[in-house]
Amino acid sequence: MNPGIFLIQNNEELVEMNEQAYDSEKLLQSWLAKYPALLVGNQIDAKEPRRWLFIEQECAVPSEEGGAGRWAIDHLFLDQDAIPTIVEVKRSTDTRIRREVVGQMLDYAANAVTHWPVAHMRERFAANCESARIDPEERLREFLEEELEPEEFWQRADRNLRDRNIRLLFVADVIPTELQRIVEFLNDQMDKTEVLAIEIKQFVGEQGLRSLVPRVIGQTSEAQQKKSSAPRAARSWDEETLLQAVEEKRGVDEANVVRRLLDWSKQHVTRLTYGRGAIDGSFSPLVEYEAEHPFIPFIFYTYGKVEIMFKRMKVRHEPFTSDEKRLELLHRLNRIPGVDLPEDGINRRPSISLTSLLNPDAFKEFTHIIEWTIQEVISSKDNVRAQGSS
Repeated sequence: MNPGIFLIQNNEELVEMNEQAYDSEKLLQSWLAKYPALLVGNQIDAKEPRRWLFIEQECAVPSEEGGAGRWAIDHLFLDQDAIPTIVEVKRSTDTRIRREVVGQMLDYAANAVTHWPVAHMRERFAANCESARIDPEERLREFLEEELEPEEFWQRADRNLRDRNIRLLFVADVIPTELQRIVEFLNDQMDKTEVLAIEIKQFVGEQGLRSLVPRVIGQTSEAQQKKSSAPRAARSWDEETLLQAVEEKRGVDEANVVRRLLDWSKQHVTRLTYGRGAIDGSFSPLVEYEAEHPFIPFIFYTYGKVEIMFKRMKVRHEPFTSDEKRLELLHRLNRIPGVDLPEDGINRRPSISLTSLLNPDAFKEFTHIIEWTIQEVISSKDNVRAQGSS
């Protein structure tokens, strides 16, 4: 038995918590689905901590093309680089954890990369979000943190599967020495597939207090160097490459609209930022009227869409935190010929097609509306500051 840990509560009372085995394997499985952070992404990659998008629990894996599920993976996640991450959970009391679980995991991986269409991941992710009453599109955009467009994320997941660029995680309360040695060996030998174990110990104290302490096992220095040197599927965009991509994909006329949009942005916002998408580029105009949350009225993507950032406004920027004010903005935009944003778009990130801005009058009206939006946000902030100083 390992030494316990000690918790100092708010009332300064010291509570001793002792290591305790899990009552069941399903308990640990349920916690991983609810708290993906237990997979300690900062220990897996300290420079770029991994974040986890939960896809499904008990995810079926077929043994032939189009076949029914022969196996069931305990958990399937995707990280922010769309790397499929397969998790198998065992308790230390299960004798299979020493050797059999390795063959089981390799069966899952070998068949998943061959017979798993990425469409299945998308369907299961959407189904699980909807069962939890969560909008799958909004959940994915929140996870991606505006660095990647959802469609490109799924395309990247598909490429990762085809390239065997996946991650295998063995999770248990105690990782036995035999399993640790196998994990280290596999992680050293496999160039594209990362193989790790995560030990999640449970400590229990009085009044039902519980603490979970995760630790990543299997990262030899050789494996870490090999994995960290693998190129990330990302690209640095700038004005020149963005305009070139639009011209190639959408034509000269639409590229000229983007050039005008960039020129307008340079005159009316603090700075521009460019995306890191491997396939599609993007740019965002930022109004840095406060350090913590710059105002981003829209994001342009090279596939010809201008997304209006209603959702971000709703949670971060007065006066557009009110539904009425966001509806006013939506109705103003809908007066532009060719623009027809749905009213429930005020809680999402609906997009305007670049073709709607080809007409010079339409472009002028769009930029006037964005100028009004920026001024409303700045005025609201100035009013708050004035009230605070009075």
